[in-house]
Amino acid sequence: MRRCLASLVLLLATFASLAQPLPKAGDYPAQPIRIVSPFPPGGGNDTHSRLVGQRLAEVAGVQVVIDNRGGAGGNLGAAEAARSKPDGYTLFTGQTSIMAVNPVLYASVPFNPLRDFFPLTQINAAPLVVVVAASSPYRTLQEFYAAARRNPGKLTYATPGNGTLSHIAGETLKRAAQADVTHIPYKGASTATTDLLGGQIDAFVTSTSSVAQFVQQGRMRALAVSSGRRVGVFASVPTLEESGFPGMVYDDWYGLFAPAGTPPDRLAWLRAALVRAFTSDELRKRILDGGSEVVGNSPEEFAEVVKADIVRWAKAVKESGARID
Repeated sequence: MRRCLASLVLLLATFASLAQPLPKAGDYPAQPIRIVSPFPPGGGNDTHSRLVGQRLAEVAGVQVVIDNRGGAGGNLGAAEAARSKPDGYTLFTGQTSIMAVNPVLYASVPFNPLRDFFPLTQINAAPLVVVVAASSPYRTLQEFYAAARRNPGKLTYATPGNGTLSHIAGETLKRAAQADVTHIPYKGASTATTDLLGGQIDAFVTSTSSVAQFVQQGRMRALAVSSGRRVGVFASVPTLEESGFPGMVYDDWYGLFAPAGTPPDRLAWLRAALVRAFTSDELRKRILDGGSEVVGNSPEEFAEVVKADIVRWAKAVKESGARID
C-alpha cells in the first residue's frame, strides 16, 4: 500500500500546477477538512496547524478548519482524532510529547500512536527553549539555577502541560542542576506566556515557535536552547550543553497524521497536497523564523522518526522519574 501511495504522490505532484488547486481524487475533497490541534490556541501546535492549514486550503480548494481540543497533555485531542471517521476529512497535528512521551508518562492513554494513526509528514524539527521575562535578573541558565539552589522551592518554571516534552526536559534539568524548582503545568503555552510576562512565574520551558515573537520583540530573554541548531531569532542563544548540561539534547517536532484506515487514494491525495503546500516560501520562512527547521518528509521517513522517538523517550521518561496516574 505504501509503494502505491508513493507512486500516486509522484504522479499527482508532477502535473500539479502551483497556481491552481490540486485536481480532486474523484469526488474528494468535497467538504472542509478538519485539523485537530490538541492544545488551546496560541501555542506552537496551534501555530503550526494554522500555518500548514492555510496553505493546504489554497492547494485543496476547500476550507481547512482548525479544531482546538486541549486537555491531558494533548491526549484528549489525540483520542478525538483517533476516533474520527477515517475518510480523509480529519487530520491531527501530533508532536513528540503526545506520540512518544505520553504513552510512557501516563498510566494509560486513550490511543495508540502507531496503531491508530497514519503519519503523513513531519512539519518541522525544533529545539525547546528556556525563557525568562526581559525584566528578569537572570541572564544565563546557570544564574537561574544558582538562585534556585540558594532559595529552595522559591523559583518556578512553567511548561505547556504535564507530559509535554518541556515537562520532561524541565525535570531532567532540575535534577542535573540539583536545584529545587517548582513545576507549574499550564494547559497550553498561551496562558503561561501571559503569566511569564506578568511576573507570575520565573521561567518557561517551551517550543521555540511558541515564544519566538516575544524574544524578537525584546519582551523575553532566551537562556538556552535544547539542541545545537541556531535558527531564526535564536541564532545567538547558547545550547544546554554549552550552558553546562552535557548530553542534554532535546528535539521536538510537529507532524500531520490521518486516522488509521483512511483510504489509500485519499492518503495519496493528501500527501500530494502537502508536498505542494511545503513549496510555499511564506510557510518555510515562518517556520524558520520561529526557530525550527522545515522537514516535510515522506510517510515512510516520518514513521521511522516516530518509532525511534518512542524508544528514545521511553528511556528518558523513566530516567526523569516523572509519572502521571
